[in-house]
Amino acid sequence: MNRRKFLTFTAVGLATLPATSLLAGGHGRLGKFKGASNHITTGTAEVAGNKVNLLGDFTFDGAPDPKVALGKDGYDKDTLMGLLKSNNGASSYEIPAGIDASEYNEVWIWCEKFNVPLGVAKLN
Repeated sequence: MNRRKFLTFTAVGLATLPATSLLAGGHGRLGKFKGASNHITTGTAEVAGNKVNLLGDFTFDGAPDPKVALGKDGYDKDTLMGLLKSNNGASSYEIPAGIDASEYNEVWIWCEKFNVPLGVAKLN
């Protein structure tokens, strides 16, 4: 197969995939953010393997000390993955060693300074 045919074949194949497969790679659990504590947090979170991915549609209105964490029907401080890298767009966070992500059903944006939630995404 020559390069032109390969590129055409690849482009046609990608065009027929569902949008969630293109965004998330089709390999993780997804959830949509809802804001908390009067903050606007939107977009999609994905838990895939030992990573939490905030996808390209992620937006956050800003706050001091926002961190990414997991939760199981509530925030779990033992799962903190560090400061939010960006208020908009895609970013990725490593789940701490010893944490089994399959035991959690939420991704949290948490303000550690004021100990309040800023957004939560319930995972499917």
